[in-house]
Amino acid sequence: MKKLLSSIFVVVLFSAFTFGSNPLPADNSFWSKVFSRLSEYQLTGQSKQLPLPYAYKDLEPTIDAKTMEIHYSKHHATYTKNMNDATANTDNSAKPLFQLFTEIENSPALVKNNAGGFYNHLLFWTILAPESGQAPKGELLRAINESFGSMDKLKEAFSNAAKKQFGSGWAWLTVDEKGKLVVSSTPNQDNPLMSTSEVRGIPILTLDVWEHAYYLNYQNRRADYVDAFWKIVNWKEVGRRYEEALVAILY
Repeated sequence: MKKLLSSIFVVVLFSAFTFGSNPLPADNSFWSKVFSRLSEYQLTGQSKQLPLPYAYKDLEPTIDAKTMEIHYSKHHATYTKNMNDATANTDNSAKPLFQLFTEIENSPALVKNNAGGFYNHLLFWTILAPESGQAPKGELLRAINESFGSMDKLKEAFSNAAKKQFGSGWAWLTVDEKGKLVVSSTPNQDNPLMSTSEVRGIPILTLDVWEHAYYLNYQNRRADYVDAFWKIVNWKEVGRRYEEALVAILY
């Protein structure tokens, strides 16, 4: 894997040098091929919630147990059920969810909102972990430094995206079509996998800034919730997702 990633890193540098002044657009067919190489491509509109990889209380004090319980067992469960119901007995029932996202403009709002809510939360749970002093390292850390200058600069950009997202939505760290890291935010349950997203790519880190994600503990203090988030990031999982995304895009 290390040798493969090193080769890919050279391709990234070459692509940035060759096409930096005249980038080639990545269309839906490009993303369809890329997404098909990801392990989560097996997800469909009939997929179910996965068990949390930790107990509700394990993310305290950053996220309290009651918030986690309601968020997972009520909000995420509802998005999952609504997605299952909306895609049952339709062409979308067995279609890979990522394929659905590449042509999301063809789907009704009911499918878009609930499929997005299902996947966004699924990703969110995996990139959280009990406070353990984790930090990015290896290829991920190198990519962070190249794209943002430092870890502190990444935190600043990502936190600003989360704090400034108007109303409900998500903040994202995404691998774009050139294998570069970019920060963005989306409203509602949109995500960078969707064809309607302004910034497209494979998300590897996200933060839910809907009020139900933090209000019991933080009330209207979204900024405090965003700042505390960094204590519970599962950087090992983010790094794994970065490496998988890089291989899928540049293989």
